Amino acid sequence: MRYFIELSYNGSNYHGWQNQPNAISVQEVVEKALSTILGETIVVMGAGRTDAGVHAKQLFAHFDTDLVLDFIALKFKLNSFLPNDVAICSIFKVKEDAHARFDATSRAYLYRIALQKNPFNVDAAYYVKQTLDVKKMQEASEILFKYKDFQCFSKTNTDVKTYNCVIMKAHWQVIEDELHFTIKADRFLRNMVRAIVGTLIQVGIGKLQVEDMHTIIASKNRSEAGFSVPAHGLYLTEVAYPEDIILKED
Repeated sequence: MRYFIELSYNGSNYHGWQNQPNAISVQEVVEKALSTILGETIVVMGAGRTDAGVHAKQLFAHFDTDLVLDFIALKFKLNSFLPNDVAICSIFKVKEDAHARFDATSRAYLYRIALQKNPFNVDAAYYVKQTLDVKKMQEASEILFKYKDFQCFSKTNTDVKTYNCVIMKAHWQVIEDELHFTIKADRFLRNMVRAIVGTLIQVGIGKLQVEDMHTIIASKNRSEAGFSVPAHGLYLTEVAYPEDIILKED
């Protein structure tokens, strides 16, 4: 039987979601917790692999077991076993061929920029000292809708078949003393969101013009785009799936 788990985590202490040979990952601690509690070796497959230091407000992963699970009891045991920076939100049964990564129809990210120095969000938002022109940043972000090939924002030497992504949302919003960027797409390339935000910041401080986005994207060259913003301001906020993926209990 196949099950999905919905989890959230603070990525500060982890080298990303995916297992690493010489560094701690979120996948590792989740697999260890499930294997210990269920008494068998459990391997989980995540909806995606966040980079080191990136957070997730919502991420799904699937695993297989022949055991009939008590979801409420297992959620309680997992949250008691896991470290404080990883939380299980829900567990549910899905179709046998359901896949946490390949069946996802969209993903959304939030990037938080601190507009003022704040000792209480140093690990949660990227502090930008310069004054940002949010209107120009929004105009530049809307240019993303005109394109599908985003190789210019992808980490180099990435093993992917295509650099095409369909961006559904790209929006800036000032919330108190922070600037939030929300972006949603059917898929994302490695380091894509952080490179987009870095490029849009350069528009905001006047180093790039709004129309430069066209040239950058058309170049398909990572060196033409802006810098990659720090990981600690990035949050995976939503992963969407078809409704019929969940098996209804009798």
